[in-house]
Amino acid sequence: MATLAMAPGVRHELKIFSVLAVVFAAVYFLPVGQPRFDSAVSEALELTKWYAREHFVLCLLPAFWIAGAIAAFVSQASVMRYLGPTAPKPLAYGVGSVSGTILAVCSCTVLPLFSGIYRMGAGLGPATAFLYSGPAINVLAIVMTAKVLGAQIGLARAMGAIVFSVIIGLLMTLIFHREEQQKVAAAVALPEPEAGRPLWQTAAFFAVLVGILVFANWGAASQTTGFFAVVYSVKWLLTSSLGIALALMLWRWFKLEPARIVGVAAATAITAVALPGHPTWPFLVATLGLAWLTAGRKDEAGEWFNQAWDYTKQIVPLLLAGVLVAGFLLGRPGHEGMIPSDWISDLVGGNSIGSNLFAAFAGAFMYFATLTEVPIVQGLVGSGMGSGPALALLLAGPALSLPSMLVLNSILGLKKTVAYLSLVLIMATITGWGYGLLVN
Repeated sequence: MATLAMAPGVRHELKIFSVLAVVFAAVYFLPVGQPRFDSAVSEALELTKWYAREHFVLCLLPAFWIAGAIAAFVSQASVMRYLGPTAPKPLAYGVGSVSGTILAVCSCTVLPLFSGIYRMGAGLGPATAFLYSGPAINVLAIVMTAKVLGAQIGLARAMGAIVFSVIIGLLMTLIFHREEQQKVAAAVALPEPEAGRPLWQTAAFFAVLVGILVFANWGAASQTTGFFAVVYSVKWLLTSSLGIALALMLWRWFKLEPARIVGVAAATAITAVALPGHPTWPFLVATLGLAWLTAGRKDEAGEWFNQAWDYTKQIVPLLLAGVLVAGFLLGRPGHEGMIPSDWISDLVGGNSIGSNLFAAFAGAFMYFATLTEVPIVQGLVGSGMGSGPALALLLAGPALSLPSMLVLNSILGLKKTVAYLSLVLIMATITGWGYGLLVN
């Protein structure tokens, strides 16, 4: 009996021993010194360094503040009314499917925004439509695709992404119908939201936050004239103007101390003057200043900070881990990781179901910053990639990545994450294959 009583403890210790043995063996047999392995480690660190420098500050930090604002200032009843399971389907899916046209974000930046509306009660269908459309449909990516890869594939990408987002949302609702019915019951039981800040103030506040996100990440146009080029030339002027508008809102509507707001503005301006060619630094100073202004308060501004900080703690570690792994396996554009790029090029030629599926699968696990998928696909097409697999990668790649999958699992759970991934892969494969048949 004593032996039997000790068995659970022994099994626990054996598990610990097994884990330690596996870790030790992995470290002991590391192929350090092998060119492919050393290059992959370097690529993992380089990609993570680039992500932290070029993407984290300008993309993710504003997204965390927007997600925190959704949780702090938008009532659950309001979210349920427009995006919940009881909302009119044309309204809910219309908002979700075309929202990406104004958000030039990648598969990681959209995650805090998705998490914010989903946890506030948005239906699974409209929320996943937004999740897909955010990185897939932005205007800059569609225009760049048409200019670089041709009008045909640009139009196919735009139409495919919009239809995709709606179909994926509807199928997710159908697959998890029982859970959506529980949300319907919860929506019926919700009380009417209490009267708070006027609607126009809330709308203006969110417009300023989204404007800062959009203009701070506005990419360079392929031509020196035209609307996109003009906006790019004044992007930081527009971003700064919106920052001043946000400062005025914090003073007038949130009752923050004017002296502290002026102090943050002065620190931001000094940094911008001292480092004129490095706009990320004054942007970071302003963001940290906003945290200093709102942290520790007991009012709505303090709640805004708390919600944004909660999203940051949850998402950032998973994203950085995912970027490290993606860089190790696949490298950066123009640089190889553990998986040779020739393998990918050899497997995406022609227009078979297999080549389209592989293109969608490879794209889903790579990390694409906004707009970088276009030159990558251009290079693959030059190496023999078929038209169908090119479209399949464009439809699956920007909307998914290994880092985003890790975060989605923590938000939706394993079943919903696998279902979403599977739907994107299947639809990208079928659409790419059909497009390849059409153009050929």
